[in-house]
Amino acid sequence: MQAVNQARLARAKWASTTRRVDRKTARTLICDPATKPSSGDLVLARIIEIGQHNTVELPEGRKASLYPGDEIVVCYGNRYAPDQFEALVPPDLGKTNLAAAGGIASRVVLQHERMDAPTVIEPVGLLGNQYGMPLNIRSFALKHAGGRAMPVFAVFGTSMNAGKTTTVARLVRGLTMAGYGVGAAKITGTGAGNDVWSMRDAGAISAYDFTDAGFATTYLSPVNEIIDGARTLLAALAADGAEVAVIEIADGLFQEETAAIAAHRGFREMVTSCLFAACDSMGAVAGVRHLRDLGHHVAAVSGLVTRSPLGTREACSAGVPVLSALELADPHIAEQHFGRLVQTQEIVLARVG
Repeated sequence: MQAVNQARLARAKWASTTRRVDRKTARTLICDPATKPSSGDLVLARIIEIGQHNTVELPEGRKASLYPGDEIVVCYGNRYAPDQFEALVPPDLGKTNLAAAGGIASRVVLQHERMDAPTVIEPVGLLGNQYGMPLNIRSFALKHAGGRAMPVFAVFGTSMNAGKTTTVARLVRGLTMAGYGVGAAKITGTGAGNDVWSMRDAGAISAYDFTDAGFATTYLSPVNEIIDGARTLLAALAADGAEVAVIEIADGLFQEETAAIAAHRGFREMVTSCLFAACDSMGAVAGVRHLRDLGHHVAAVSGLVTRSPLGTREACSAGVPVLSALELADPHIAEQHFGRLVQTQEIVLARVG
């Protein structure tokens, strides 16, 4: 352990995953290479070789270019991304990878064939507090406080890149334009700012993700902890004035944590209704059936399938409305399909303005 050079830290590129961290608490550097990091630990690392990720997203959302020799501050975390990488927290402070542009240090074990080799980074040391204890983003998470009940619409999907984030953003837009105060959150995934920014751009009065609940990523995290994190985020949205919430669950229904969340009784009780984003009609029908079998009400199908008129026609056999991104953003359609569900939950919403 050694004292950290504050000027050195100030020059480093701090990633989006560190956005809640009070940088003044970084007082020491834990350099023993045998140290075993934990998910969420902050690490100062040096870029060794540029690969797939040649930028790192900064807390304000800008993507900063990376060069060999640059120093970055990121978080250790596991990653699950079928279209990119599977990566695991390594057992030591040896060379590892930048597994996600949002700022995840992890050792890649599997990759999609279209991906370049992962960017290689070399940890300088874990950031520690004044007592030499590793800093972890859990220490900077929002604190859960009881909040009032509100309607919650959850967006599931067939897979990564099925259109879940677009579905969330467009529903946020439609409900906002219909006069509701809408909050939004992504409750699982890999730390990055893009999804939260898209929610805010769509008109959400407040938006959070699992990073705000203390997770760098949620892959391999205990499901009960993820559910508790979701409750914290919903309480924060309610405290910010949201009257209805739209939440995203990452990846597809076969991903381990997503499957467990969908089946979790506490989550079912938390959610008013679901939307399902699908790549194709077969996925749409199967996904709706699976969610219904788990006891969820499914309000609509959306996602990439709606780009195809024929795919949309086939997806109608799921027995629920199939709504495109443009339709979700239409306040009249949003009110027709989702305002009714708000009222059937017997929660009276005050109109904005």
